[in-house]
Amino acid sequence: MPFQHQSSNGQPTSASTIASFNLTHKGFRRPDPFAKKRSTFSSFIQSLLATALFRCWHIILFFACWSTMITVLNHKGNKLTFQPTLLTVVGTVLGFCVSYRTTSSFERYNEGRRLWSQIILATRTFSRTVWFHVPDPEPTGDVSSEEIRARSLIEKKTVINLLEAYAVAVKHYLRGEDGIYYQDLYYLVKFLPAYALPHGMPSPGAESDGSQSTLTSPTSPSFPDPQSLPNPHNARGSNYNGQSTNSFRDRLNRASSPGLPPPVTHHGMSQHHQQKPNNRNNRNNNNSRHNQSKNNHPFRGEKEKQERIVLPRRDEVYLLPAHLPPKAGIFDLFPLSLLVPLLTKKGKELKGKKAARLRAKMRDSSVSHNLPLELSLYLSSYIAMLQRKKSCDVPTTNGLVAALGQLVEALTSLERILTTPIPFSYSVHLWTVVIIYNIMLPFQIWATMKWLTIPASMILSFFFFGFLSAGEEIENPFGYDKNDLNLDHFTNNVIRHELMAVTSAPPPNPDIWAFSPENNLLFTSDIEDRTAPEGWVKAGPSEIRHALSKMPF
Repeated sequence: MPFQHQSSNGQPTSASTIASFNLTHKGFRRPDPFAKKRSTFSSFIQSLLATALFRCWHIILFFACWSTMITVLNHKGNKLTFQPTLLTVVGTVLGFCVSYRTTSSFERYNEGRRLWSQIILATRTFSRTVWFHVPDPEPTGDVSSEEIRARSLIEKKTVINLLEAYAVAVKHYLRGEDGIYYQDLYYLVKFLPAYALPHGMPSPGAESDGSQSTLTSPTSPSFPDPQSLPNPHNARGSNYNGQSTNSFRDRLNRASSPGLPPPVTHHGMSQHHQQKPNNRNNRNNNNSRHNQSKNNHPFRGEKEKQERIVLPRRDEVYLLPAHLPPKAGIFDLFPLSLLVPLLTKKGKELKGKKAARLRAKMRDSSVSHNLPLELSLYLSSYIAMLQRKKSCDVPTTNGLVAALGQLVEALTSLERILTTPIPFSYSVHLWTVVIIYNIMLPFQIWATMKWLTIPASMILSFFFFGFLSAGEEIENPFGYDKNDLNLDHFTNNVIRHELMAVTSAPPPNPDIWAFSPENNLLFTSDIEDRTAPEGWVKAGPSEIRHALSKMPF
């Protein structure tokens, strides 16, 4: 007799039917855009560029020239030497200070990695709970069960997509890339109304001038240029105050639907969806209220705030890529890099990675400056609606609240890492002492090392300045430097693919996988003695317990 078991509707299901109902996820066979596939020589070059030698070679070159000059002068008879009494004492103390500086930076690097692990853990917990433990509501009124199930699936998938958007938004937020107009973020959040949240990290422009209203908005690689998109399809540069029929607001008002069906967790039609202000008077009233609230907002300057706009499909080609490292420039080199903060605050558009990071922090052209926190509010609203409708039991709701709390806690801790740098006085003093120590080094070792003073000075300067440069690089591990954390791997390869795998199939039914004929090694350790679950069901619980008692420990 073929193996049969009862399905959820009471009908027997054959083994062939079970075999055909395959819940195995086939995986996503897509090329990894962030995989490092290089030749041996290319890998060697990339590894060399990631070392501290590449970051401080110009400093080593300077001290090589300095030690060469001192050595040549001493070789020609000039007595430019003194006793190396302070060499040992100062070198020991300086070594401890440099070690502390590097250790502090590595702690920040390690904590950043731990917090991203927390985001991944909370995302897995939240998505699993939503997909498995949030039940479909019972059909009421004229709504059929199929429609209820469809609405429930749409709602769950949207919430899980917001989890992916949260991780992606954190990535861009930590890199100073404001806005939603990125290829890996825009499609996940474009339908959400925006919150006017302030930035969680201070702006250097606000610190210097007291407000950001006096700052210019230079083109930044972290945000679309308002004039870079061609008219009349320019989403970021449209004239919202004009009456042109080509403006995005007019096109959006004409294309907007009068109402959307309520979600599963909603009791009735939302007021936002019941009425859409599409006439001129309503727009003017809304603009006046918007301008009044904008002027009263403590975080807004006088510059016009741009709204979050859904781009037409023909304009989506202008979305910025998910991975947007700034191009290197001459101002990344020492000592020109010292001029970057001063010139950037004055509105100068400088090339280079350092200038791009500062410009990204100074921008104020987005509605919400803290998109991850904004997405957490939408996730919290989903949990609140489940509580009001009593759709879930208390443990399930508590699990969702705890997972959301982990996401917000990780965001807050990541902000703390970025907003708590090494104290400026300590950093400057340490660099000054190291420079003085290396300047005085050739005078102290020439008497014993002669011409070897030159390579010895280069090696010692590499030791000290290499640690200092490495510490400054890993102090902020969220950017595009060679040794920074691969945030694109976390968001694209881990979180995104895992969420797609979770939602690719309905929750597995234990009636199917637990009683599969292939589950035939339950109560024995002998691979030759195989009995399907249906056979053990017929044998009864006494035979099962007897077989368990004979299993070796």
